Amino acid sequence: MANIKKIATDGVITNNPTFRLVLGTCPTLALTTMAMNGIGMGAAVTFVLIFSNVIISLLRKVIPDQVRIPAFVLIIATFVTIVRLLLDKLLPDIYESLGLYLPLIVVNCIILARAESFASKNTVFASALDGLFTGIGFTLALTLMGAFREILGSGAIFGVSLWDFKIEFFSSSAGAFFTYALFIALFSLVMSAVEKRKRAKQSLPLTEVK
Repeated sequence: MANIKKIATDGVITNNPTFRLVLGTCPTLALTTMAMNGIGMGAAVTFVLIFSNVIISLLRKVIPDQVRIPAFVLIIATFVTIVRLLLDKLLPDIYESLGLYLPLIVVNCIILARAESFASKNTVFASALDGLFTGIGFTLALTLMGAFREILGSGAIFGVSLWDFKIEFFSSSAGAFFTYALFIALFSLVMSAVEKRKRAKQSLPLTEVK
């Protein structure tokens, strides 16, 4: 049976694709000028992750090793096409805001990495959960960065104006790199502190015995 807690923790925190593994950097840097863009791209990637993981897991014993990667890309491309059609029909504003980066989900390293390292080796249920929680981790990262840059760079959040004060640097490409580096550093500091605390707790009984 799938270890739901471990899969959830890995996807959202321990192996967060944006802050920990530094994957999918192109949409992360380009689309985080607004929090809504982060939610839109994150939802699209999550959709593709879940369904491509499920299909790849179902076919993991059928797909020959020699054509494994091309087969994965074809499956991923199919679901990217589906999500593009759905967004174009149902949410045209988000479709326009995501622009070129929507079809580029096909070559997003996060999706191919999860297909190769997880879905091709695990059950359908576990693979679906992995896609869901990895997508949530990606969505949260993009939304947090988007909210940070939108508030500072535009004085707004989710398109709603908060004040007139703006730091235009955060709306620029340089601001994207700075924000990304800042969030990675903060995430690494928090993870390091948590790991040290866990190690301290694990060693406490041994110290008391001595």
